[in-house]
Amino acid sequence: MTAPVKPSRATPRRPPRRAEDKIKPVRLAFLDLLGLGLLGLRTRKMRAALSALGISIGVATMVVVTGIPASSHQALMDEMSALGSNMLRVQPFPGQTVPVRLPEESVDMVRRIKPVTEASAVANTNAAVQRSDLIGEDDFSGTGLSVLSARRDLLSVVGGKVFSGRFFSGADEQFPTAVLGYRAAGRLGIGEIPENEPAPQIQIDKSWFTVIGILHSIPLADDLDNAVLTGWPAAKKTLRFEGNPTVIYVKAREAHLEDVRNVLAATVFPEQPGQVQVSRPSDALAAKRATQNTFSSLFLGLAGVALLVGGIGVANTMVISVLERRRDIGLRRALGATRGQIRVQFLTESVGLSLLGAIAGTLFGVLANVGYAAYQGWPTVIPLLSVTGGCLGAVLIGMAAGVYPSVRAARLPPTEALAST
Repeated sequence: MTAPVKPSRATPRRPPRRAEDKIKPVRLAFLDLLGLGLLGLRTRKMRAALSALGISIGVATMVVVTGIPASSHQALMDEMSALGSNMLRVQPFPGQTVPVRLPEESVDMVRRIKPVTEASAVANTNAAVQRSDLIGEDDFSGTGLSVLSARRDLLSVVGGKVFSGRFFSGADEQFPTAVLGYRAAGRLGIGEIPENEPAPQIQIDKSWFTVIGILHSIPLADDLDNAVLTGWPAAKKTLRFEGNPTVIYVKAREAHLEDVRNVLAATVFPEQPGQVQVSRPSDALAAKRATQNTFSSLFLGLAGVALLVGGIGVANTMVISVLERRRDIGLRRALGATRGQIRVQFLTESVGLSLLGAIAGTLFGVLANVGYAAYQGWPTVIPLLSVTGGCLGAVLIGMAAGVYPSVRAARLPPTEALAST
């Protein structure tokens, strides 16, 4: 009789491990990597502050050395613009047998020229002015004063300012009101416009006009200092003025000023452009362009030097910051961190440290620039290129400076990293 077969007690074979069953390293979320990368900044605040200080000094230097010269340059350009570097004057040639009469719509025609920014006009009414109708014919207070009809936007074009009272408004120019030039007011014996008393009056061609304002002296149009200005519509109603301008003042973009000058005569008087005189651009325009080119070269040189100095400081700071923490890297590797996590950690710290220093340096540079410009009475100019270039340059240089040390440290064996000092 055959004995029953006993089951074997040998350990059964395990099935081969599949590729998907292999242990994979844990992947950290982005926020976890970000927090881990900024851990060094939070735990070593003094070291981070001192490291960011070197970066911020470089960025602040770039903002200051470009911002202060830019503010000074803008102040100089404003002074040169006040000399009329972008203004042209159009009028008929004097002494003609048959005077040329510019069309009434010539000012609107000039405004249609694309580079023209502003245009206004005055017109000689050929009227006589007196301080009072009680003054005899032997009084010469009004002699030598011209009565000009003026458009409401005249002051903005010629750079004029009101000394006392006001200039023409939309309502004032419809009524018999007058504004006196600086010397004309002195000739007529009117010092200022009283606020709580009736305004003085003058007589123009037997009609009474109320004086509502007195102008400061106008260097760009000194002939207006000896003029009595009236509103354009009021002159048509009261002084038999037909609306033909005598002098047209034009402001245009400086880069196209010569082109505008070449077409102005044909624009205002197409029938006989040779009978129209157009002033030449002032010498201030040539000086302004030469100064602008010089300052542009200076800005580029200063920005390059400042960025180079800041870049060297960033690179030095980041290399030392990464290399001095090799023991921390070894400890993390021994606890299971991968090389990629080590690289991302220190690159994040490098970018965070650089960005922190860049923001602090930008704020300090902007405040220094604003304060110095206000002290000098200059307009504040912050070059956008220096601000954005300083921040981006600091971050990129900090990232580049942290790549090599972090990669090298990530490749170290944990035992060698832990043994380093």
